[in-house]
Amino acid sequence: MYGFAAQRKQLLEVELERLSIEMPPLGAMRVSLTGDLAVNRVTPETALELVVIQATDQPFRRRADFWTTHLRPRLDTSFFVYTPEEYEELVDTDPLLMAVERDGEVIIG
Repeated sequence: MYGFAAQRKQLLEVELERLSIEMPPLGAMRVSLTGDLAVNRVTPETALELVVIQATDQPFRRRADFWTTHLRPRLDTSFFVYTPEEYEELVDTDPLLMAVERDGEVIIG
């Protein structure tokens, strides 16, 4: 349907702005936008995909829960949370982090 992608993009950008204000006080050291919005390939189903650098001792599989619980995203949002050390170690081998470096947009940090 015509116009829904443009409307979705606007909604995603508004939500991204809200999150970018709320994340630093909660411990986000760096946040990068990745995925379809980062490369301007928005459809009505596009979600926010954020790579978060945070000092944490939580297991990887539980880290996104913190952000979902505290921010209560209003749109479909995925948080991929790495410690600074993990990011540095994996940036050249992890496909997601390689995409962030290639196509992502740093929102915080």
